Amino acid sequence: MTQTTPSTVPNGTEQARRGGFLAWVKDHFPPGQFGRYLVVGLFNTAFGYGTYAGLTALLTPHIRFAYMVASIISSFLNITFAFLNYKWFIFKTKGNYLREWSRCIVVYGSTMGIGTLALPVVVFLVRFLTGAGRSAPYIAGALLMSANVLAGFLGHKHFSFAPPAKERAD
Repeated sequence: MTQTTPSTVPNGTEQARRGGFLAWVKDHFPPGQFGRYLVVGLFNTAFGYGTYAGLTALLTPHIRFAYMVASIISSFLNITFAFLNYKWFIFKTKGNYLREWSRCIVVYGSTMGIGTLALPVVVFLVRFLTGAGRSAPYIAGALLMSANVLAGFLGHKHFSFAPPAKERAD
């Protein structure tokens, strides 16, 4: 049996050449773990979109660009809901609630910031390309949410729920 040393571990490019793209995907997205992530993600997405849509509907009569405020408020609720689901059902880590939750905030915060900045542009494009009026913010919200699935999994797997460097070195 040969031992793998850092110098013999193939990088992504070498691995793709040796085992093909599917081997690379399987290595980065383990089927069982990623499958659970997708199932839990459906619940997270339904909850997340529900809070966004509900707050948008609630705030629209009172605030101009209510979908922006709804996006920000719902994001923090949704991050906490998703964090608990990922911790308990996907990555199954013990303890470290504050450390892992704060790392989830970083992962989601970066996508939330990009999504919030992109939201007015996407709403405009949806209205322009489809003629959708009042439904454009809902469609745009759904489009932007769906773009975060793969990036979120990798961020949580390699950052939010990764063991501390001290434990990885052991």
